[in-house]
Amino acid sequence: MNLETIPQIKHTQSDNFFLLAGPCAIEGEEMALRIAEKIVEITNKLEIPYVFKGSFKKANRSRIDSFTGIGDEKALKILRKVSETFDIPTITDIHENSDAQMAAEYVDVLQIPAFLVRQTDLVVAAAETGKVVNLKKGQFMSPEAMKHAVQKVKDTGSNKAWITDRGTMFGYQDMIVDFRGIPTMKTYAPVVMDVTHSLQQPNQTKGVTGGRPDMIETIARAAVVNHVDGLFIETHFDPANAKSDGANMLHLDNLEGLLTRLVAIRKTITSF
Repeated sequence: MNLETIPQIKHTQSDNFFLLAGPCAIEGEEMALRIAEKIVEITNKLEIPYVFKGSFKKANRSRIDSFTGIGDEKALKILRKVSETFDIPTITDIHENSDAQMAAEYVDVLQIPAFLVRQTDLVVAAAETGKVVNLKKGQFMSPEAMKHAVQKVKDTGSNKAWITDRGTMFGYQDMIVDFRGIPTMKTYAPVVMDVTHSLQQPNQTKGVTGGRPDMIETIARAAVVNHVDGLFIETHFDPANAKSDGANMLHLDNLEGLLTRLVAIRKTITSF
């Protein structure tokens, strides 16, 4: 599936990895536009194909009092405004079958969360919209098992599927990344490495997920060296006060330096 099939995507001839990046959740219009503007500036400079990421709602929270969103339609309209303002494609995750058609009216890529990737009806509903479907690999699933999730998309007549690795559960409160999965999953579909979620530390006693943002560059470098097609990075200008997943997000001020180094690595490995 070529990136060129995604409306408004730029720099597809640069031979760079593509980037899915933005905040975990849409907290408001000003924050979304501020983050998007900075990432667009960086990705244009480095010629990285870019898709703005933001969840219009967060349904899989540890605690009932956790932030879940500002309202579905309000957040989706903000995603549309980001797309129209900066002439870029957008991606958001869906949690119920009815979300698929609704979100497809506003965004270009639909994402299936890792905990839901085995839900056949949800995957099929996303694929039937005609949008690209980004399938998050379940923390409990082997790379080989993702073949069947991709096949569900193909069985609808669509070939627009990506696989995103977001780490594998290690004990109860940590994640690891098995880089052997990248070449395996690349035989099924383009593969994205979710750098930030793969550094989560879930199941904390306080009910708020922890993380290791200090390891973001380590995971990202390894993914690029192992020929990943895309990178997924959640970023915020104030991670400490982000309303969702702040513990494992990259500070927006650190994104340009990171991507500059990753692009240099990409150029080096593609020269061989």
